[in-house]
Amino acid sequence: MLSLRKAAQHAALQLRARAAGPVQPASLRCSSRPFSDKPGDAEGDTMLGRLLKGLTGEGAAEEVAPKSEPAARSLVPSTPEARFREVFAVPVNRRPLFPGSIFPVQVKNRELVQELLQFRRDGGQAYVGAFLKAKDEESSSGAEEAAADAVPASAQGAQEGVTVEEPESSESEADAPTRPDPTEGLAEVGSFAQVHHIQPTEGGAMLLLLGHRRLRRTQTVSKNPLKVAVEHLKDQPYDPNDDVLKATAMELVSTLKELLTLHPLYNEQLKSFAAFGADFQDVSRLADLAASLTSAQEGPLQEVLEQLNVPERANAVLLLLKKEVELCKLQVDIGKRVEEKISKDQRRYFLQEQLKSIKKELGLEKDDKSALLQSFRDKMEPFKDAIPQDAARVIEEELSKLSSLEPASSEFNVTRNYLDWLTCIPWGHYSPERLDIQHAKKVLDEDHYGLEDVKERILEFIAVGRLRGSTHGKILCLVGPPGVGKTSIGRSIAATLDRKYFRFSVGGLSDVAEIKGHRRTYVGAMPGKMVQCLKSTQTSNPLVLIDEVDKLGRGYQGDPASALLELLDPEQNGSFVDHYLDVPIDLSKVLFMCTANSLDTIPGPLLDRMEIIRLSGYIADEKVNIGRKYLQPQARKDAGVPPAAIEITDQAMRDLVEEYAREAGVRTLKKSLEKIHRKVALKLVEAGLLGPSTAERLPDNEGEQKAQEERSGVTADSHHEEPSSASPDSDSKLPADLPEQEPKEPQLEFTGDPIVVSEGDLVDYVGPPPFTSDKIYDQTPPGVVMGLAWTSMGGNTLYVEAASMEQGENKGSLKTTGQLGEVMTESANIAYTFARSYLQRLPEAQGRRSFFAENALHVHFPAGATPKDGPSAGCALVTSLLSLALDRAVKPDLAMTGEVSLTGRVLPIGGVKEKLLAARRSGVKTVIFPRTNERDYKELTDNVKEGVEAHFVDTYQDVFNLALGQEAPFAAAAAA
Repeated sequence: MLSLRKAAQHAALQLRARAAGPVQPASLRCSSRPFSDKPGDAEGDTMLGRLLKGLTGEGAAEEVAPKSEPAARSLVPSTPEARFREVFAVPVNRRPLFPGSIFPVQVKNRELVQELLQFRRDGGQAYVGAFLKAKDEESSSGAEEAAADAVPASAQGAQEGVTVEEPESSESEADAPTRPDPTEGLAEVGSFAQVHHIQPTEGGAMLLLLGHRRLRRTQTVSKNPLKVAVEHLKDQPYDPNDDVLKATAMELVSTLKELLTLHPLYNEQLKSFAAFGADFQDVSRLADLAASLTSAQEGPLQEVLEQLNVPERANAVLLLLKKEVELCKLQVDIGKRVEEKISKDQRRYFLQEQLKSIKKELGLEKDDKSALLQSFRDKMEPFKDAIPQDAARVIEEELSKLSSLEPASSEFNVTRNYLDWLTCIPWGHYSPERLDIQHAKKVLDEDHYGLEDVKERILEFIAVGRLRGSTHGKILCLVGPPGVGKTSIGRSIAATLDRKYFRFSVGGLSDVAEIKGHRRTYVGAMPGKMVQCLKSTQTSNPLVLIDEVDKLGRGYQGDPASALLELLDPEQNGSFVDHYLDVPIDLSKVLFMCTANSLDTIPGPLLDRMEIIRLSGYIADEKVNIGRKYLQPQARKDAGVPPAAIEITDQAMRDLVEEYAREAGVRTLKKSLEKIHRKVALKLVEAGLLGPSTAERLPDNEGEQKAQEERSGVTADSHHEEPSSASPDSDSKLPADLPEQEPKEPQLEFTGDPIVVSEGDLVDYVGPPPFTSDKIYDQTPPGVVMGLAWTSMGGNTLYVEAASMEQGENKGSLKTTGQLGEVMTESANIAYTFARSYLQRLPEAQGRRSFFAENALHVHFPAGATPKDGPSAGCALVTSLLSLALDRAVKPDLAMTGEVSLTGRVLPIGGVKEKLLAARRSGVKTVIFPRTNERDYKELTDNVKEGVEAHFVDTYQDVFNLALGQEAPFAAAAAA
């Protein structure tokens, strides 16, 4: 930009020299007047001189050469038209060059630069044609590429150069026809521009162009550098005295003045135009000046350049000027709004700072740091007598450290957050426990139906706590299939003990920091779940339920199961150290409970620290009562159905349990009841029953709404798991002596006949039953035996099928299918070996003792998509193989379970209750258990054992007598 300004100053000096010196020869004279073609105008009074004066910064009072000088009138009319029929073409981007505008352009085409420099060295004045380049043609292979910014130089004060990309080429013009036309995309009408200054640069040159007049290109003369033949254009004749045209010119001047007041950026060019006696009545030049000042798109500006009708050009430019004025007004309005907002905020900030200073001087208020330190001390005050010595020392050190730090430092916020966590822990504060057996019985019976063994174990736990004075020291683990109420039992225990309740799930957890916390060196570090629990419950003895402990993950962040060892060990959690707090915390008074679906995936050391309480599931009678007492009222309430509008028969409820909800829990039963009540609600609405308005449904105040949500949450979750999230239980600390208040809810009045849902209507409400019976065979054929299996979802019946594939000498082999695990495959091999040896000793097997040696056998477990594993299918496998070998069917309605050794001993199994419930669901009348499981069977309640006859065996000979013997002793049932 410095070189351009020097070039402009040099041009001004040349104008003065030519104005004062002798007349030059015609060959060296060239027009420098771009704004007028009248021969009487002085050269020093041209627009170029005024613009150059503006660029050099010279005052407007300095006079130019007198008009009477002959040298000032040394222009030769029509000389440019005669001499410059061919010009070099320079493409420009975004804006066309108007007559009277001046701006720099950087050109990288070295051939063009060399031609222009050679022309200047020969003493001539260089001229080029500036043509607008279309946007989509900016990049064209093999053509000259150019980019020029056509913003007026005088409008920007000191304008930056615009690069015109023109690749170098060594091809001769003979090769030109093989390349695309370089004029493609160039506008036909451009400006005849004087190259006033050439400043060589690295890889090209900077040209200072001044627009003179319009021209139109007619054909291409050469392609490198691009040279075109042109036709110089003149304005169409018009009447300068026309009143409409004069009014348009006056409006242009008025709009320009308004634009000047709104946008001072154009001040320099307008002053240059007006200060040197410019004729504002010259509508053509005035329109070109106004068009060069606008920020319109290249399309409208090119149309203005191509317009030779001066009145139409003036009207078009006036429209663009008006749009520019509106745009400037909008800009001013936006600026004012932003400035007002900033001023308002600054004023408010100053007033607040003054108010703080005044209060501080009067002693009415302390500064932020002092107030923060005092707030931390106030939070510690209730626990100052019970806080451990180590924690108190750390807190005092951190308070002293915080008082010496500046609030703007990064360490200040770290220390502040650390103190916030240290002072929010209820050090040594314990909520009183309620160790009342009768109250515990009442709460457990209200929240859960059945589960007598579980309730008895919980009451024993509370009784021991009453004698000891505290219930700490035990970690209970509730194990059972999904939907049996493990999580809700934990909440009920918290309610019976009047302890605060906090639950968090560790299912899929793979980061140790969730339990032990992050170290403070990390950005965004936080304490672990236990510290968050203490802060949330504000007591040091809450009941913490760790859900899904059997689904712990393990990743690169550590092993959470190992981190739980310290937390769940009564001998270690008295001095639990969180990585974030880094001070010992006493968790010995916290009552921990865990839930799991299976014990197989829990690590041994962690399982050793827990006391296992099993929840096997519900039998059909228990599910019917649960549906009646808990699930149906909740489903009716959720659907908005009046109590008198629906009636579900007893048989329908039983069929719903036995044919639709056969799993161990009650979640499917709850979903089925909700579906029935939704369909009943639809029928009621279609019949014309309307509910209360929205205003009537709103509670009286926020407190009632909160209590209503809490009470409804307890009822809804009585028999299913909660979502996996950590949250304190807000209703577990309700005083026991306060009567429970029912939420105020509008009751719908229903006076018609209720909608009766019978067993025949279940298909219409919940669809066809997914379970009709687990039985595949009414009477099992030879080779088929029903076994009993245990899964994390409860107990199931499992058929074992054996068949002969091929018969012949030495064809004996065994093939197993059904997606069996390694243990079950080994059990099948053991059963095959024992069956072969047992058949040889069996007296009634005369003539069939070579069966296993001469037959290739295939053993299959149906439901092949379900993985199966475990050793308890040994009895069923041996019986299936012997049944096939003897061609004798097993006694009807018989199921068995137990592991068989190679010597024929029947070994114990697990899940007695679950397998017995599965047998009842399948209509089995007789079951066979190992003798060592008899004690587990006797612990079951009578309603679980009802309808099933159990036999206990020591060896497989007893199993054979019961299942395949000619006179099976079914009368010798074991005592219940």
